[in-house]
Amino acid sequence: MFKGLKRTVRKMFREFLVYHHSSLEYRAKLLTLMVSSNGEIDECEKQKLKEIAHSIYADDIERAEVLIDTVNEYHTKIITNNGLNFEHLIQLVESETKAVPRFVKKIDMDLLRQLHECAEDEEDALFQERILEFLGSLINEYGKK
Repeated sequence: MFKGLKRTVRKMFREFLVYHHSSLEYRAKLLTLMVSSNGEIDECEKQKLKEIAHSIYADDIERAEVLIDTVNEYHTKIITNNGLNFEHLIQLVESETKAVPRFVKKIDMDLLRQLHECAEDEEDALFQERILEFLGSLINEYGKK
């Protein structure tokens, strides 16, 4: 019970309680692009997401859990059409990358490709490939400044 309450409070006040929350949220947006591309998060993606979060924040289990929660929050907003849609998320990633060029370092193509391995449908795999190409173009455009 206490753990659930703590998680809820942390989610509600993430901006104040989580150190470098903007960096964490940017990473969550990147991961959400991949897992929400087909409209659902399957078991493979959940497992890969957990592995990725714990590899990014290997020394901070709570921060890794906040990252997973944030991805799930963004995904829920997209599928319920609650103030965020997929195209808007893409625009957010692009504008945040342009505004804060150091965020380009947060785009880890190898980690994102792990999520791409979960795509079973050819159409989903192609769409995720386009997302990876888009993120690669952001790296090329903003990573060299």
